[in-house]
Amino acid sequence: MDIPVLVVAGFLGAGKTTLLNHLLHTSDLRVGVIVNDFGKVNIDALTVAAQVDSLVSLGNGCLCCAVDPEDLDEMLQRLARPDGPVDVIVIEASGLAEPPAMVKMVLASANPHIRYGGLVEVVDAAEFTETRQTHPRLDLHLRQADLILLNKADRAEPGVLDLVRELAEGTPVVPTEYGRVDPALLFDPVDRPDPVERQLSFEDLVEHEQHLHAGYASVEFGHETPLHPRRFARFLTERPAGLYRMKGFAWFEGADEPLGVQTVGSSVWVTPAPDAARRTELVMIGAGLDARAITAQLDDAVVTADDTVDPLDLLSITRYQSR
Repeated sequence: MDIPVLVVAGFLGAGKTTLLNHLLHTSDLRVGVIVNDFGKVNIDALTVAAQVDSLVSLGNGCLCCAVDPEDLDEMLQRLARPDGPVDVIVIEASGLAEPPAMVKMVLASANPHIRYGGLVEVVDAAEFTETRQTHPRLDLHLRQADLILLNKADRAEPGVLDLVRELAEGTPVVPTEYGRVDPALLFDPVDRPDPVERQLSFEDLVEHEQHLHAGYASVEFGHETPLHPRRFARFLTERPAGLYRMKGFAWFEGADEPLGVQTVGSSVWVTPAPDAARRTELVMIGAGLDARAITAQLDDAVVTADDTVDPLDLLSITRYQSR
């Protein structure tokens, strides 16, 4: 199974490390963290010295690495192996980095065991006006992200949420406090015979219950009738505003077997799923989703008695399949 590589970006002080701490405390997955910065980064009460390839093993199975961006591919090669030590990899970009450059480095990796897991932009809601003045490319970064976490939402300036959503131009925006977001929004669970065990404090459990699911929702779609490839491809290229992730299985007219379909932001990948049922089962996750509109769009992709599907239409879907 491919290991997702998630890029977490954000201006200085936005809360990137706080988000990482939260993920390490609340996720059952083995998380590899690559810190694209110099200085000292506190992760789960441990300090990672900022020298290339320094490694620190954590009690919950996480692996944290401080690394120069020039050595990123080498680090990915070391972490992302079929028998490797992690289930997911998070790259914390420098507060002064250009996020698309980090994404390009991930996409350019020659490692066959990784896949791009999305670009998350962490935004400081309490200092948003000042940050835009100090960091004039912030507006562009909002549009380039796959998901925006509006952190410190409890101290947000008036009107910030609406302004960020306007600037984001359809990218889902999830308000957070102290970086608390459900890991399931970012990572898929991994089945292991011996799951990693961890112990949360009572405070952790209370915070998890109160905050994790705020700000986003999911929409489910299922159908027994095959989908029209071209109409579903149109849905993929014109995904609704606020949709961050889609995952599941789709059954297409003219296909020999069902296909696994996943999206993160604008990225789409398709995989063979010969063991899946011959039906469509999809889950869509995002912020501010219009469930009725999404369901109507997908209903429109279902093949009807009047449809004629050309065998070549399937290419509009299989083009997303890695070779």
